[in-house]
Amino acid sequence: MPESCYDEFFLNFNFLDVPCLKTVISKGLGIGIILGSVLVKLPQIVKLVRASSAEGLSLQSVLLELVAITGTMTYSIINRFPFSAWGEALFLMLQTLAIGVLILHYNQRTGRGRFGRRLGPSRLTTGAIHLAPGSAAVPLTPPALITALQASNMPAIIVGRLIQAVTNFQNGHTGQLSAVSAFLLFAGSLARIFTSLQETGDALMALTYVISSLCNGILVMQLLYYWNCCPPVKSKTE
Repeated sequence: MPESCYDEFFLNFNFLDVPCLKTVISKGLGIGIILGSVLVKLPQIVKLVRASSAEGLSLQSVLLELVAITGTMTYSIINRFPFSAWGEALFLMLQTLAIGVLILHYNQRTGRGRFGRRLGPSRLTTGAIHLAPGSAAVPLTPPALITALQASNMPAIIVGRLIQAVTNFQNGHTGQLSAVSAFLLFAGSLARIFTSLQETGDALMALTYVISSLCNGILVMQLLYYWNCCPPVKSKTE
């Protein structure tokens, strides 16, 4: 915490100082979100592996989410925001990438098709890793362009989540979508609205998390609505 807040709390014993309380709560939430993000999508990965199926998950939605996450991370780096304000994006990026690879694998697309024949599974993964962060060129990128890219994250978030929501609606179930991961992402995006305003003062960052919270909320409501609905069991002949 800032030295002034340390003095207020532990020297003056003024535990009701509002600015310091906001700072401490924001830092605590930020660190908690980062620690939680290390495992937030692990339930989704485990569910995919256990079921050996990616039924109900939209690859397009995952790819758009990956674009939005890496865009936010790049925007935060170029603006020198504290790591506590955006650090979860790094871990979410890696886990989202793993989910995308699993969807490709279980949909029997890995190593197949026009791109698969050329690249193969390992090169697809390596290529995605190099393309996703895009932060190596950050120092050479004009700030105005980075801001524009961050603004474009909002349509990517909306479209990506709507694709998954429409997929759920059409299927009549949420398939292998993990309720634990969805609830944690929803809670994390809500908390990030406060921490973004407190730690960065950047309205664009806060608005991004507002949009993310609304879209994550749609998936959470679908998970509750389709809670007892299961994917139809396919016969061996199918």
